[in-house]
Amino acid sequence: MGTMRPVEDIIAILISFVIAVTIHEFMHAWTAHKLGDNTARDLGRITLNPMAHFEPFGFLGMVMISIGWFFIGWGKPVPVQPGRFKGRWAKNRKQGMLLVTAAGPLSNVAQALVAGAAHQIVIRNNIELGELGNLLAWYVSINILLAAFNMIPVPPLDGYRILTSILPNFWGPVLAPLERYGFMILILFLFIGRSAGGSVISGMIDPVQNALRHLVYIGLL
Repeated sequence: MGTMRPVEDIIAILISFVIAVTIHEFMHAWTAHKLGDNTARDLGRITLNPMAHFEPFGFLGMVMISIGWFFIGWGKPVPVQPGRFKGRWAKNRKQGMLLVTAAGPLSNVAQALVAGAAHQIVIRNNIELGELGNLLAWYVSINILLAAFNMIPVPPLDGYRILTSILPNFWGPVLAPLERYGFMILILFLFIGRSAGGSVISGMIDPVQNALRHLVYIGLL
């Protein structure tokens, strides 16, 4: 377990998670719809209503992270059927899936850039926003975390879908068995190395987080 955070930070982190994950899942659904797959649309997933993307256990994970625990949080996965893609994407399903999958992490990068720009303006002009400023800072950090975490190439994360969209078709059946154990692998990665003060997941995402943070705050560093 991590250190218990102040209440104001817990609230700011949880709010940031809910908004960032909602936009992340919305972008998956919206992109699939634009490519011709209406599966998510028909399920009411093309919306910014957080309840449409709510997943109980994933939300519990967000709460635990907000408090200070080492855990994993997530939103309700968006169903995508590449066979329903239309136009040029019907012939290039792997490219279509690459776009749909990448839309989620890219939305987090975009959110971090916008919030980061606002945060820079606040800092440079010595504007005191109180708790709103704290929320803004956490919103940047959570989006950077989500973008980096989702790029881990382990199912069911976006990084795995991106990887399989890029690799030759030969690798599909080879990597398919990983999908059955993907979540267990993530949990194992999360706790391996905890006794040494880190984790396998931290080792994978920290360089990406640092690069994204530099990108967001490049004018401030």
